[in-house]
Amino acid sequence: MIVLWRATEEPRRAGFAVSRQIRGSVQRNRARRRLREAYRAMRSAAPTHAALVIIGRPAALRQPFAVLAGELHDALTAIPGPRS
Repeated sequence: MIVLWRATEEPRRAGFAVSRQIRGSVQRNRARRRLREAYRAMRSAAPTHAALVIIGRPAALRQPFAVLAGELHDALTAIPGPRS
């Protein structure tokens, strides 16, 4: 996955996109749902004032959910800024 971010004055928000490398809309939507759920579980690791875009890759469907959530947590903690 790729996590893009930008510091903002507004509260934290996130958007999700999935690459067309994942064939079929059903599979892309499933990957997007998994990413959203991983973000919900790891939301507190993200800075409080940031705009995030999380881009899913084909591995988002193959990895166990715990691994996916762990990778997202690592990516979110690497972003500088205050957390709540």
